[in-house]
Amino acid sequence: MTTYRMKTTSYTTADRDGWTELVAWGPHGVEDGPSPFTNQGEIHFMTAADAAPIEYATSWQRPFSGADLDAPAVDRLRIEPKYEVVPGTDVLLRWVEVTNTGDSEVVLERLGSAGVCVPTGKPLLTFLSGQWAREFQRRQVVLPAGRFQMESRFGVPGHGYAPWLAVQDAEGGQAWGVSLAWSGSWEIDASVEPAGITRIRAGRLGPVVVGPGETVASPRLALASSVDGLDGLARVWHEYERTLSRPVERKVLYNSWEATGFDVQFDRQLALAKRAAAIGVELFVVDDGWFVGRDDDTGGLGDWEPADPSFGEFVEEVRALGLDFGLWVEPESVSPKSRLYAEHPDWVYHRDGHDRTLIRNQLLLNLGREDVFEFLRSTLDRLLGSYAISYLKWDMNRPATERDLALDGAHVANYHRLLDHVRERYPHVTVEACAGGGGRTDLATIARADVVWPSDNTGPLDRLAIQDGFLLAHAPHLMSSWVTDSPGFFDPRPRSLRFRFVLAMAGVLGIGADLSRWTDEQLAEATVLIAQYKEIRSIIHSGQVCRSPNAVQYSGADGTVVVLAWNTGELTGAPFVPGRSSRVPLTALAAESYVDESGRRFSASHLTHAGLAFDWTPEFDADFTVLHPVS
Repeated sequence: MTTYRMKTTSYTTADRDGWTELVAWGPHGVEDGPSPFTNQGEIHFMTAADAAPIEYATSWQRPFSGADLDAPAVDRLRIEPKYEVVPGTDVLLRWVEVTNTGDSEVVLERLGSAGVCVPTGKPLLTFLSGQWAREFQRRQVVLPAGRFQMESRFGVPGHGYAPWLAVQDAEGGQAWGVSLAWSGSWEIDASVEPAGITRIRAGRLGPVVVGPGETVASPRLALASSVDGLDGLARVWHEYERTLSRPVERKVLYNSWEATGFDVQFDRQLALAKRAAAIGVELFVVDDGWFVGRDDDTGGLGDWEPADPSFGEFVEEVRALGLDFGLWVEPESVSPKSRLYAEHPDWVYHRDGHDRTLIRNQLLLNLGREDVFEFLRSTLDRLLGSYAISYLKWDMNRPATERDLALDGAHVANYHRLLDHVRERYPHVTVEACAGGGGRTDLATIARADVVWPSDNTGPLDRLAIQDGFLLAHAPHLMSSWVTDSPGFFDPRPRSLRFRFVLAMAGVLGIGADLSRWTDEQLAEATVLIAQYKEIRSIIHSGQVCRSPNAVQYSGADGTVVVLAWNTGELTGAPFVPGRSSRVPLTALAAESYVDESGRRFSASHLTHAGLAFDWTPEFDADFTVLHPVS
């Protein structure tokens, strides 16, 4: 047997009958006893591998219950499953390396990363689904039999599903999960197996062509488990993603898109920057519309030259206000009206003899081509080398259409190469990953970017659900969240400025409102809230997270607890009629008592069982509390 020992959990396998099986997966010591996975019964009308908790299976081994690798010439392949423990976490990475030992190419119809078994015969599956502007909606389904499947064929992880899945017994309790590190098209499915376990398969979508003597690695699949259910599993993912991230400060940003759209006039941008600096913003980001030909969404992409020759002077004026400067880019796309497309129409994905499909009035560059990669690398070098840019919002506003899935790997590899190049050559530049919102949120992107844009929808009530789902799978230091005007484009339901700020404080605080229209009172309130956020930012970004309905609790390493809370329901009617305070029960408190900023003292027992009190009114619909441990 082989046991992979993580921080508090272990994963044990054994070689049996020509393959490797899972023996145990859970808290330390769970492997000391009979395996809950071993099939004890007779096998009829299938192969032994179809009924086994096999770790990785080809279609020749497992023809009926679902294989991890499907190829017509398995006998010409050398398949090496790989395992890696992530130190200091409860995450185990799994993948395979496939080598073609023959003298002609082999086409892999399926290239799975792993088969993952969970000891639940009637699983409760938790997944994140949605669409553009409705990403990360938490969904659950009990699967008594059959198969559950998610996938993306968009060439990116997509808005429809996150490449993430959690499994529990139907009654809840201990949770197991997987998350795929792949920035292209993917699939995850879960099946109730004949022997009464749940088996997950995950990997990139094929076909994948492997040439003679060539070795292809599948994407890494991260495995995690927690006896503390979904909240505990989320904390495992947060801890793991912190190992992927650089220790850079995520600054309070202002983005001018919702204020100005494509009309990027430097005098108005500078006026917004002055207002932003005055209320405590640290970073000013100019979004779409700054480059030649970009008067609307029909032109300009690909011609990454500032439309105004005074761009460099404008950047320095912004920086003179004490602000860092950031810029929006969409390197992989091109406008048909651009100079780049006129010179290189063959650089886009297309099929000869067919019309080229426009989405958002743009086409997609074939980044798998080395000449396209070199062009984009030199473009980024020119921008980052010529101007004092310290933040890039990297967007992608259309999926691939004419791109064959066989080209997926080359595009993804060069996308990763570009991000790696920026990080290596320009370590001072913070990268925000975006794809029309949350369409590119995967572990491979997270390992190369510093923050993620979860959704274009900034409506506060919609965003509550989006952020709840995001925090189930990803860490708060990655979650870019903006304060925007209310009522706004997505959400006409009014909420107070305080509600919108407290909501955005749950991750990396940003502002996308039109500050030129804010009153002095709004600006003054924002100044106070931004200053307060800076005092608790480190706890929010690095603390242990516990979620509850309409509240999030963050516990820092020093024992300090921050609670963000929002009111989205009915008011109690007090003081006009009898009513009680709303309560938020806290969990996992390390100290015996706490004191808040006003000096009120609470026992941990009170905070756990009675809960932290909030008295909501129509005007006071959100708040945050900082609790310090009393020694």
